[in-house]
Amino acid sequence: MPSDELSDRVPVRNEQRIVSDAAREPDDVLASPIPEDSVEDDCDDSDDWDEENWDETGTPQAGPGTELSTLLNTTVTVDDPVTIPLLRNGALEIHGRMPWSSNGTYLVSLDDGSNRTQGIYKPQSGERPLWDFPNGLWQREVATYELAEWLDWHVVPPTIIRRDGPLGIGSLQWFVPSDYTAHYFTMKDEPVLRRGLEQICLLDIVANNTDRKGGHCLLGEDGRVWAIDNGLSFHAEFKLRTVLWDFAGESIPTELIEGLGRLLDDGLPPGFVELLDPFERDAIRTRANAVISGGVFPSDPTGRRYPWPLV
Repeated sequence: MPSDELSDRVPVRNEQRIVSDAAREPDDVLASPIPEDSVEDDCDDSDDWDEENWDETGTPQAGPGTELSTLLNTTVTVDDPVTIPLLRNGALEIHGRMPWSSNGTYLVSLDDGSNRTQGIYKPQSGERPLWDFPNGLWQREVATYELAEWLDWHVVPPTIIRRDGPLGIGSLQWFVPSDYTAHYFTMKDEPVLRRGLEQICLLDIVANNTDRKGGHCLLGEDGRVWAIDNGLSFHAEFKLRTVLWDFAGESIPTELIEGLGRLLDDGLPPGFVELLDPFERDAIRTRANAVISGGVFPSDPTGRRYPWPLV
C-alpha cells in the first residue's frame, strides 16, 4: 500500500497544516550541569558543558568534577517490577542536558533509597513552539509508550508522566544502556532484530511519527531494539517521515495484524483521553484500519517521506 493512500483516509484539521522543517531548526546545545538559576528561567543554555564531555557516539563522558560511574549506574533492568515505580516516585537529580537536542532534554538519575536508575526527562517548559504541532510534545512521548504496550509490542522504553520534576511537568523515560555506535542502518539486516523493527515500523505508521531517524532506534545491551525520541507523533494530519521503508510491499505477519486489530476491537489505551485530542485519537484508528486492510508494509512512492538527517 503506498503511504499516500493512508493519507487519503485520515481526517485533517485545516488549522494544523504541515510547515517546512525549516521551522524546526535544532540548536547546537551540548549537555550541561544545571545551574541553580536555570530552574527559574526554564532552559538556560549559557553554562553548557564543552563538547569534550560527550564522545562522537553521544556517550556521556565525565565532566569537570563528575565521575562517569555516578551517572550510568542503574541497579534495575527494563523488565524489573520496580523500574516504573522508581521512575514515578524516585528522587530525581538532573545531571545535564543531552547534546544535539532541539528541546530541553535532560539526563537524570532516580533513587528511592534501595534502587537507582537513569532516565531522560523532557519537561514541557523546555519545549520550543512549533508551527505544525501543538504544545505538549512530552505527552506524545508518553502516548507512544502506552500505545506500544497496548499492542503488546515492547519496543519503547518505559515512559511516564512526571509532574514534580525540577523544571515542571514532563515525560520521563527509562535510559536505555545501549551500543551507541548502532542505529537502524546497522541493524536492519539482522534477522534476530527483524520483528522488533517491524513493530517499530508499524507503530510509527499508526502513531504518525514524523521524525523516525535511524539514530532513534537503539540496540540495547539486552540485545533488543528500542524506539526513542517519539515526541513528533500523533498529528491528525498524515505526515509520516521515517527511514523504515525496507519492508515495503512485504506481507505483515499475522500476529502483528492481530495486534493492530486490538485498536479496532478494544479501542485506544484509556490514558489517551488525557494525552491526545479527539481528532488525533480518531486518526489512530483510521490509520490502523488502513494498514490492516492493506495487509502489507506500506511503501513511499514519492520518495519524500524521510526525515533529515537520516541518522
